[in-house]
Amino acid sequence: LLSSRLFSTHQSRAEGLTAEDVAERQQRFGLNQLKARPPTPSWKRFLLQFKSVLIYVLLCCALLSLFLGHSVDAGVIFGVVLVNAIVGFIQEGKAESALRAIVAMTPNQCLCIRNGELKTINSIELVPGDVVMLQAGDHVPADVALFFVKDLRCDESALTGEAQPVSKSDRAAPDDAPLAEQVNRAFMGTLVTYGVARGVVVNTGTRTEIGKISQLVNTVPSLQTPLQAQLGRFALQLSVVIGLLALFSALVGVYVHQQTWPEVFQAAIGIAVSAMPEGLPAIVTIALAVGVQQLARHNALIRRLPASEVLGAVDVICTDKTGTLTANAMTVRELVTGSGRYRVSGEGYGPDGAVTPIDDAPAQNEAAVQAAKVARLCNDASIIQQGGEWLMSGDPTEGGLLSFAMKRLPEASLMVAEWPRVDELPFDSKLRYMATLHHNHEGQSCVMVKGALEQVLAFSVSQWEGDSSKAPLDVDYWFEAQTAFANQGMRVIALAVKYFDKGEAPAVLTKELAETSLVLVGLVGITDPPRPEAKESIRLCHGAGIRVKMITGDSPTTAAAIGAELGLNNERVLTGQMLDAMSANELADAVENVDIFARTSPENKLQIVAALQQANHVVAMTGDGVNDAPALKRANIGIAMGNRGTDAAKDAADFVLADDNFSTIAKAVALGRTVYDNIVKSIVFVLPTNLAEALVIVVAVLLGWTLPITPAQILWVNMITAITLALALAFEGAEENVMAKP
Repeated sequence: LLSSRLFSTHQSRAEGLTAEDVAERQQRFGLNQLKARPPTPSWKRFLLQFKSVLIYVLLCCALLSLFLGHSVDAGVIFGVVLVNAIVGFIQEGKAESALRAIVAMTPNQCLCIRNGELKTINSIELVPGDVVMLQAGDHVPADVALFFVKDLRCDESALTGEAQPVSKSDRAAPDDAPLAEQVNRAFMGTLVTYGVARGVVVNTGTRTEIGKISQLVNTVPSLQTPLQAQLGRFALQLSVVIGLLALFSALVGVYVHQQTWPEVFQAAIGIAVSAMPEGLPAIVTIALAVGVQQLARHNALIRRLPASEVLGAVDVICTDKTGTLTANAMTVRELVTGSGRYRVSGEGYGPDGAVTPIDDAPAQNEAAVQAAKVARLCNDASIIQQGGEWLMSGDPTEGGLLSFAMKRLPEASLMVAEWPRVDELPFDSKLRYMATLHHNHEGQSCVMVKGALEQVLAFSVSQWEGDSSKAPLDVDYWFEAQTAFANQGMRVIALAVKYFDKGEAPAVLTKELAETSLVLVGLVGITDPPRPEAKESIRLCHGAGIRVKMITGDSPTTAAAIGAELGLNNERVLTGQMLDAMSANELADAVENVDIFARTSPENKLQIVAALQQANHVVAMTGDGVNDAPALKRANIGIAMGNRGTDAAKDAADFVLADDNFSTIAKAVALGRTVYDNIVKSIVFVLPTNLAEALVIVVAVLLGWTLPITPAQILWVNMITAITLALALAFEGAEENVMAKP
């Protein structure tokens, strides 16, 4: 029914669109591409350096000096302004990045049926109504409604935050289902990890889910940093005081001492130049640049110069879960056998880690060996070491099982050659299991099965306990273990085997062979685990008065379990649908008091950040996916992951964590507070000099004396002595109690 409706809606046919259909729809819908926002031109970035009240006052003084014929004074003032602009332009140029992220996620080629033929075309040419083929390893070229699905699984973590690959089907999802639960749709830019499918393109370009996010990013305004706002207010207040002082002095000069207007104007210019801390933009820029260099040494790469001090003012950090607080690598955390429970250590897909007994479980357990054997042989993933890093290819869940096998059996890599695969029954979402048939070189054979516990239990006649494979099947025991795993937000996989005597080795694996007389060897709990250092980093943030809130597209159960491990308050978890139903007051109360938000959309993340800002919080947002990009841009400071982060997240962020380590944020906060402190110290040092110079001129005007110092001399004193001495303060180290301050 769904297939029929889609074909009817988009005037498609089973043989695909004709050339005429494609031409007409390209005219109507445009090309299947996302519109890139052009980078800021260099000339515009240079002109923006002059956008400051302090600079405006100095430029007015320079123009007035030029009008009065004081070309030397005017030239010096113009020179100071130009130096400030050049310093700022160079530093921002170093921090500027031209990544055009979301656009880069659009796949290049795809398989499409047109005129009854299967063709490889450039995905930019796709139109709504095209019929596309998807298979493992493909990036989905557009938003596709699936009408034929064979065990399709898609990695949508960059788009939805869902850590586990999503199993797809042709079953229609509810209209109001969150993105992660729309099982009949495949979305542009996501990765097919397993299976094959066919579907109808329903949205292209900016109408896709990823396109909507790119549009959302473009509508998010850029905010001033706390320092920029404070300096703006300070400059305005100072300019008003200087203006009133200059006006008062001019009136006294004209009406009390009968001075000429040119003399009065020169005195007014002298007062303005002396009271104005014209070197302040340079001091601030250099202090920020020093902060940028220090942060870079701690793996925090600043993309926008003012961001180096914003972290010092942050009092709320909103963080994504997948890849930020967690390793973004599905990992077996626990193993349950008939003899007891085992903890599996290590993170990522490498073999580093161990399988250690919990409580009274025996250290040597044949069932655990058999579980590792099934995890290795009944598996289509592969793991290789490249450049010191372990890289996984295939389904992330199978990658986690393979890593577990490598930890338990060092000889696991040789097992494939020892027990070559003869036949298989690939994973089927309807059957809910995968089975493989293996023969060794001694004439023995076995069937390995992995899948849902309910299915595997139905096929099993006994369980492996101790060294025996004939222990009675304890159904309640296994269901209790499954419930315990589920309560921790883990995915549960059951593992079973069946061995054949010599001479009985089957040549073909049938469903009957796979579904009878199995021996259940173990149950594994798989999840994307928290980073080991993340818990300590959150504790440090709490100690510094910074609230940490986890916002994820993952399920509420998983989010609550991970949050509890990290030390977050998991008593109340709110979903995106709950947030959508809230009033403005309810939302404000929720973001203030709740630490964990699950099944959130990009719009929900934006809502949360905006609500916190309306409550006068300075908000940092961390993330790595396309779905994080709008909130990263809206936050007072956006923090993207450098290794696993998408280009979309990096492009929207203010700085990038080169090591993807949440603990780096705690170090960066201390450095950001140091930068802010040093700027304040510099201002406090410079202002008395300016005040003294201004008072000297005011006194001379009030007494009717000749001006003791000219504007050019004032600028020389300020720029060569006061400013250079103040710059030393920009290199000051952190105060001992920097993380204990508000």
